Amino acid sequence: MASNIVVTGARENNLRDVSLALPKGKIVVFTGVSGSGKSSVVFDTIAVESQRQLNETFTWFIRNRLPKYERPSVDAIDDLSVAIVVNQKPIGGNVRSTVGTMTDIYSIVRVLFSRYGVPSAGPATAYSFNDPSGMCPACDGVGKTVRLDLDRAVDWSKSLNEGALRVPGSSVGSWQWKLYAHNDFFDPDKPLHAYTREERERLLYGVRGADGAKVSVRTRTGTFEMDSEGLVNRFERLFLKRDTGSLSAASREAADALTVEGVCGACGGARLNEAALKSRIDGLSVRDYVSMEVADLVDVLARIDDPVAAPIAAAARERLERLVGIGLGYLSLDRETTTLSGGEGQRLKMVRHLGSSLTGLTYIFDEPSVGLHPRDVGRLNDLLVRLRDKGNTVLVVEHDPDVIAVADHVVDIGPGAGVDGGLVVFEGPVAGLREADTLTGRCLRRRTPLKETFRSPAGWLPVTGAELHNLKEVDTAFPTGVLTVVTGVAGSGKSTLVSEVFTAGHPEAVVIDQGAIGVSSRSTPATYVGIMDTIRRLFAQENGVSAALFSFNSTGACGNCAGRGVLSTDLAFMDPVTTVCPRCEGRRFDAEVLEHRLGGRSIVDVLEMPVDRARTFFEDASVVRKLDTLHEVGLGYLSLGQPLSSLSGGERQRIKLATQLHRTGSVYVLDEPTTGLHMADVDTLVALLDRLVDAGNSVICVEHNLDVVKRADWVIDLGPDGGKHGGEIVFEGTPLDLMEHQGSFTAAHLRRDLSA
Repeated sequence: MASNIVVTGARENNLRDVSLALPKGKIVVFTGVSGSGKSSVVFDTIAVESQRQLNETFTWFIRNRLPKYERPSVDAIDDLSVAIVVNQKPIGGNVRSTVGTMTDIYSIVRVLFSRYGVPSAGPATAYSFNDPSGMCPACDGVGKTVRLDLDRAVDWSKSLNEGALRVPGSSVGSWQWKLYAHNDFFDPDKPLHAYTREERERLLYGVRGADGAKVSVRTRTGTFEMDSEGLVNRFERLFLKRDTGSLSAASREAADALTVEGVCGACGGARLNEAALKSRIDGLSVRDYVSMEVADLVDVLARIDDPVAAPIAAAARERLERLVGIGLGYLSLDRETTTLSGGEGQRLKMVRHLGSSLTGLTYIFDEPSVGLHPRDVGRLNDLLVRLRDKGNTVLVVEHDPDVIAVADHVVDIGPGAGVDGGLVVFEGPVAGLREADTLTGRCLRRRTPLKETFRSPAGWLPVTGAELHNLKEVDTAFPTGVLTVVTGVAGSGKSTLVSEVFTAGHPEAVVIDQGAIGVSSRSTPATYVGIMDTIRRLFAQENGVSAALFSFNSTGACGNCAGRGVLSTDLAFMDPVTTVCPRCEGRRFDAEVLEHRLGGRSIVDVLEMPVDRARTFFEDASVVRKLDTLHEVGLGYLSLGQPLSSLSGGERQRIKLATQLHRTGSVYVLDEPTTGLHMADVDTLVALLDRLVDAGNSVICVEHNLDVVKRADWVIDLGPDGGKHGGEIVFEGTPLDLMEHQGSFTAAHLRRDLSA
């Protein structure tokens, strides 16, 4: 059996003929600065080729229904095994997707109640909120109801003729307005607050099968008899009980502004019908099971000793213990997956594979330490080791030194990012990397010292009695004019306190979270920071032509590829083929456009410029100022026309930050800004945060990275643990004072880091 996965001549994105021999049955960690090419090797080359070849083993009928993967740009990959990819993409789903449904643990709980619950509601589907036999009939198993807010939808002080109706499409003169204004039952000049009870009920809910239930509506083509449908009934039919995807964005936003969401009154948010909720096991309902923390549910299931129920409970308990082992014991099974952080979602995906008895696989992880407190990284490493020891190969893209330390083999990509990366600068054991003269090696050898002097707060922004989620009447205050870092283990309440409670009380704060930026294959750094229009105008003025010529989304686009630069051919069940457009040779523009110059450069030349070179090329102050912001966040190596869809997660977050720089007197809130950042990039980030504070701003970071904690002026530590064991302020003060605190996990790891 081959002992290595052999990659020969990989050229995806910025890779420069990379060749590697990756040992099988080992933990291989890929390191390097953001944008160096790590993901291009692991995900865009190895993972894609494995999934593509696996799909080829299926019949044409099945392949036509599977995701299509294009052959990566690589000469050869030999001795490849089946890859299981665990990435950072949000779990997604909808309001019906919960931790319980995603992990399939809720399916076991449903079987348990159907066999052992008293009184039984029936088969397992009778306990499913996604099945008609089990869902609450009032909310259809969602647990929440959305209704029309009458005080927003109706101006009771006005008459119909004065525009009392605010529902979309009901403006004065519209045919929907005529349903009521032309109805003989209503006086169109009478204020709605003066309506009798009968008139109000008829306006809101209509009449069915009674005299006067029809109304004549005059249009340009004639007069029509129509049902006099109530305002509320009509709104529910048009906006609440249908797929609103066909509506315009403006209509959806207008309708959303008139609705209010609340807990379902029938089921109290439990999602299930009465029969399912009446069923009990040792006095606990299925709602009690799914709402308690996973760690507590393990203990409850352990007490079941019935011969029939015990094996079912043991199966659920086994899966729940994996959640506890990976640091997610504070979650509950009814937690919606859409509310999970990227790190929580990724760890949930990992849990699904831990019970598998398959071996010889290649597991691929994308920065699995994201969102983890240093205390929990050890648990993560244990999982990686368990996967390896079962006979699998584990490939990890990672920046955390504690994860790098557990590797059997390390591949360092660099030396820089973008066009300056794409090479293997080190390959070997961790000990060798620590001694290597690479950026990663140098960062591993150093220790960032604790800050010695701290800025004094200019004022305070208080938060009083915060009780959202697991917060326990938290009283605290965020200092202004300094760099504040909010720390604590996962689930301690950091994001709840900062991103929900604090920002709700201070809506003026500039929030830079981990949400995806809206990108397409046509989005570039130049379009995102807003300089593309100016660049097109400069070219147009210089050459006396239309600015639209210099847009590959407009008249300047190559007619053969519509400005895409490539031609994609769908070969049905076969792999798609993408080729460079032969007419424009991938440049996206018509040839005549390239004859027009600015400073001796064509529009293609300009779009291929790295940000740092473009800063000296342009003289327009507005363009240079925005390019400077990209340089300041460490993205000077990006080309102006590089598709944003090709950027790494760390690069995308920094480009969002770039658009918010140079605002004075603002409060900046950042949610784990070191996500996806190399140790060297963290230095750049902290220096930028310092400049923001020195310019008169207040910066609040939710963060686990100890190098950021060491550079803070003020630390607010939540905990002491996660879930119900968290939600309290453990410490407030300077990092120096935090060092002396004995009850904080953050303090313990800070002391360990500084003594290493």
